Amino acid sequence: MRLADEFFYLAHDDQTGRPRLFESATAHGLAAALLGELYGEGRITFEGRHVRVINASPPKDWLQHLVLDRLVAEPRHTATRTWLAFLGTTAYEQVATRMWQLGLLQQQQVGRLWRQRTVHVPTDMNTAAWSWARLSYQLRNYQTLNAFDLVLAGLALHTQLDPILLDGTPLATRAFLRQLLEHAPQPLRDLLTDLGAVVGGAVLSHRTS
Repeated sequence: MRLADEFFYLAHDDQTGRPRLFESATAHGLAAALLGELYGEGRITFEGRHVRVINASPPKDWLQHLVLDRLVAEPRHTATRTWLAFLGTTAYEQVATRMWQLGLLQQQQVGRLWRQRTVHVPTDMNTAAWSWARLSYQLRNYQTLNAFDLVLAGLALHTQLDPILLDGTPLATRAFLRQLLEHAPQPLRDLLTDLGAVVGGAVLSHRTS
């Protein structure tokens, strides 16, 4: 599983595919996850509030390749928040398409005829629920997370998904998660800080609009 695919699962109900977050938070979370995939592949890094390409060789995955090409094509634009906003406009459909191509999602039309919308429903409920169950179990039992799950948990925290993920847990559990993230590599902390700022601004705008 790729980081953006697992975050997509986290952000949606594992049976119905209905979103657990509002649209902007999901979009920015997926954008951050795509950048996180490139970081994990050794193609980019984060320095302060900026993205830097360190290896322009194309990844095998078509979506990672597409995102990296855009970063390379726009060297003057390096602000991480700018890229979160830009990638967020297409991240949802692109990640959903990649997952559909891999047989992880199926498309369903819901709603009345004149107000139908497409919902991406997991093809396997157990696969969709695994990310959620794994993270929740480890955090509730104060277990150290591996590098992949640490980033995934950071995405959940900074998109404000953690109240659902850790529902019913004491404050100490949330403090434990934050403590783990404080010891994450600095580039990832920089990415997550910018994600939290972008999502926080979107939440404020959503509540006041």
